[in-house]
Amino acid sequence: MDESADTRQRLSNRIDQKQQAIRVYLGRERPRRNRLSNISIVGSALAAMLTAGPAVGGTGFTQAIQGIFRLEEESVVWRFLCLAAVIYSVAAALATNFANSRALGEKVSAAESANAQLEGLQLSLSFGSLAVEDALKLYQQAVAQVAFVDEAPAR
Repeated sequence: MDESADTRQRLSNRIDQKQQAIRVYLGRERPRRNRLSNISIVGSALAAMLTAGPAVGGTGFTQAIQGIFRLEEESVVWRFLCLAAVIYSVAAALATNFANSRALGEKVSAAESANAQLEGLQLSLSFGSLAVEDALKLYQQAVAQVAFVDEAPAR
């Protein structure tokens, strides 16, 4: 393969472009992954707390809630607790399924890994310690992991 400085620079530019595309992807998908995870965790915890209160505290708990909110009937407390628990459970289930259906966590991890591999490849290529042919193979292996990442628009 041609080992010219021009070939080395063209490969270096491709690596930069792919890293930019990965950074754009990660900038968009990391917060989404984190949001869905947080909704799932918080929703599950709140649903558990809403059902644990009456289970542990019994009628004393529901009467205390009734008194705090000055509710006329104890049945309103039960309906509110059950409805809130259902809403939080559904939110947690939806968030978990949205994240899993798109394999968001796995894709973000693959993009982070590929970005790190490309960074190391770029350094090796820049300092000339790696033949262009070998660098090209490593580049192809790294980008194969992130085929789902679209190319970044031209600057």
